[in-house]
Formats: sequence, C-alpha cells, structure tokens
Amino acid sequence: MCLIKNSEGKLLFLNRKKSTWPGITFPGGHVENNETYLESVVREIKEETNLDIYDVKYVGKYEWNSNFPQTKEIGLFYFTSSFKGELKSSIEGECFFAYLKDINKDNYSLDFDIILNLYKDYL
Repeated sequence: MCLIKNSEGKLLFLNRKKSTWPGITFPGGHVENNETYLESVVREIKEETNLDIYDVKYVGKYEWNSNFPQTKEIGLFYFTSSFKGELKSSIEGECFFAYLKDINKDNYSLDFDIILNLYKDYL
C-alpha cells in the first residue's frame, strides 16, 4: 500500500468496490512471484491509478491473522510525494485526491484507522 501526497497536501484515496474489502483506503495490492516489494507497490499503483511513482519510502508493516489456520498476513506500507501521469480510476474503484479531514469515517475500509496510524508522520 502506498500513501501518495500531492503538492497541495491532498492524499490519494481509493474507494474500493470489492465486496471482500470495500471502502476508502490507499491504493496497493499483492506481490507477484517475480518482483520485489518495491517493484510490487510501483506496479500496483500504476495499475490502480495510472500514476508512475518514484522516490518511494518504506514506512512500516501491519500483521493480521489470515483466514488460513496458523497463518499470518503482512501488509507493507510506503509513502511518496513524487509521481507523474494522469490520474485514472480502475476496476478496483474510484481514485481521487482529497484532504483527510474531508473523508467520512463511516466510509473507511476495514482497519483503515490502523493504517492511518501507521502513516501518522506523513499525514
């Protein structure tokens, strides 16, 4: 997942439409077998937003129990304010820049409050 901040201080949000994890979050996705974590976040952001990101910084991680017994999953979190391209939404959902204060908390995705806490130094 990557928090992207523009020159006005607005954040890039994704309003996910997937029934398994709907709501407002930041764009991101899964790592494919042939890529590094950094390559994965760059690719996922391109797929979901049409933006090319660079100068990406690792922020932290979040772990949770998987649906599979005795298994955990981990999310890696990145930040950048360096990007280029024309913002376009994808099949994942609508993407848009906004100030955090303008986002209705009732529309947050699952655990988005935890994710925001991980990014507290970048908000």
